Amino acid sequence: MHTKQNSAEEGFTLVELLVVLGIIALLAAVVAPQVIRYVSDARVETARVQLKNIESALELYYLDAGQYPTTEQGLEALVSAPAGLETWRGPYIKLKKGIVDPWGQTFSYEQPGEHGALDLFTLGRDKAVGGEGEDRDILNW
Repeated sequence: MHTKQNSAEEGFTLVELLVVLGIIALLAAVVAPQVIRYVSDARVETARVQLKNIESALELYYLDAGQYPTTEQGLEALVSAPAGLETWRGPYIKLKKGIVDPWGQTFSYEQPGEHGALDLFTLGRDKAVGGEGEDRDILNW
């Protein structure tokens, strides 16, 4: 015979649900900062890799043109040919997003640079000199 269970034995109690929600909240509180730290570290590392790629593209540009792009031409000269440059064999970077840092700003470029033949850098998330974590500056010097 099939007997019907009483309503006290069906489903979860409010206390059981609160315990489960508490455990989930505790796990989220422990895991979330680690995930955020990894995302932050990944952006910084991505910016470093991009900076090295742009430097390599600038060297290829130099080999073809005999000079680096001027500050006025900027890094866009790696994506599309500057006016009047017959020896341009690019694009040296295929997409314009290749010269944009992980925080949405075009890498800063100065030629001649204060620290060498050219200065290439990003000021990080805060777009201000100095900082820690995602706010730190990433420089080619």
